[in-house]
Amino acid sequence: MANSEDKPAPGEEFLSRWSRRKQQVREEQAAPPAAVTPATQEKPPELPPVEGLNMESDFRGFLHPKVDESLRRAALKKLFQEPHFNVMDGLDTYIDDYSVSDPIPEAMLKTMRQAQDIIVAGNERREEAAKHEEAERQRLAAAGAEEAGAEKAATEKAGTEEATDTEHAGTAAASPAIAPEPVLPLEAVAVQPEINDKVTPRS
Repeated sequence: MANSEDKPAPGEEFLSRWSRRKQQVREEQAAPPAAVTPATQEKPPELPPVEGLNMESDFRGFLHPKVDESLRRAALKKLFQEPHFNVMDGLDTYIDDYSVSDPIPEAMLKTMRQAQDIIVAGNERREEAAKHEEAERQRLAAAGAEEAGAEKAATEKAGTEEATDTEHAGTAAASPAIAPEPVLPLEAVAVQPEINDKVTPRS
């Protein structure tokens, strides 16, 4: 709780109070330290041995400022080794030994095996369907290639025949025309006398 001197006087401004407090601090720092007398020098209390400490022991003496730090730590370590301070909290989830697993129940194992069989069967069916699909695709590809080859052969054959016909037509056009022999009418042939090489004398 603040002293009454720290409270501002009636009508005192903030800067005046701040200046007054600063002056008081300077005076306190400039004052000589109090002389150390034997009465002011406190001796550490008589302490029991650390090995004999228990929950009923008085540990206040070990917290005295004159007590050595190592001795204080040893006393506190002895105190916190008591069973009262070593009760495991039930909410601690990291105290179990998770390296030892609980056995899986037989019913759960059967369910897992059944699920595994279903998964394996499904994978096999998918693989078989993929094989059939690949075989069908190859068959269709072979049929398409065969049909394309047949169409190509037919096209080539038609092109060859057309070229042959064109060649024949060109040859016929290039050769000269032969006039056919004249054919005499039947009447002209009938009236012509037979001509013999030998002349028969008249009687």
